[in-house]
Amino acid sequence: MEIKTALILCAGYGKRLHPLTLKVPKPLLKLNNTTFLEKAISLTKNLGIKKIKLNTFYLKEQIKKFIDNLNLDLDIEIVEDGSQILDTGGGILNMIKKSNEENFLVLNPDTLWSDHYVNSIKEMEKIYFNKKLKNILLVVNKSLSFDDSLKGDFNFLNNKLKKSEVNNFIYTGCQIIKKSLFSKIDNESFSILDIWNKLLIDENLFAYESKNKFYHVTNLEIYQKLLKN
Repeated sequence: MEIKTALILCAGYGKRLHPLTLKVPKPLLKLNNTTFLEKAISLTKNLGIKKIKLNTFYLKEQIKKFIDNLNLDLDIEIVEDGSQILDTGGGILNMIKKSNEENFLVLNPDTLWSDHYVNSIKEMEKIYFNKKLKNILLVVNKSLSFDDSLKGDFNFLNNKLKKSEVNNFIYTGCQIIKKSLFSKIDNESFSILDIWNKLLIDENLFAYESKNKFYHVTNLEIYQKLLKN
């Protein structure tokens, strides 16, 4: 991978997984004795990325303790959101604003990541650099989703995303993003959707299609189904 730093989003409340997340942050919930966060970190490592930044807010001390106890040959930095939760866009901006790098891989640990995604992400990175893009999302056809209630987020053609009345592709929780996209943003707390929507208007939001079965911990019901799967 040409990209040297991965960002893992770990600040959220995980309200859709109550009551489990009243005492445990969502990234530290387990499936087959492995936390969601470990799955994201393992994928990052197997991509050849050795520097990770992850943001925290809710139950942050548990995540810090968990990272401190990991014995991995990785540079993992915890970046706290601060006195208020910064949402997805604000969390990313807070992690990258002091970095000298320009391009970042972003992972959401709501998805159950595995090494099956390595080739897809590497192909996505090739398109990102070859086309000199500012943002590219990893998407999957909703027919591959374990949670068949999930609606599509986008449609796309020739790697370019658009919104339609019926959308057949789901954002997987993995994207590559360029730091310069945040240069004119003044808000501390904002959603990454704000950036995507501007790119969509300009027909400048891109994607790469994963062919992997998509496991996303949408809510408590889906988590319980996954435990039995």
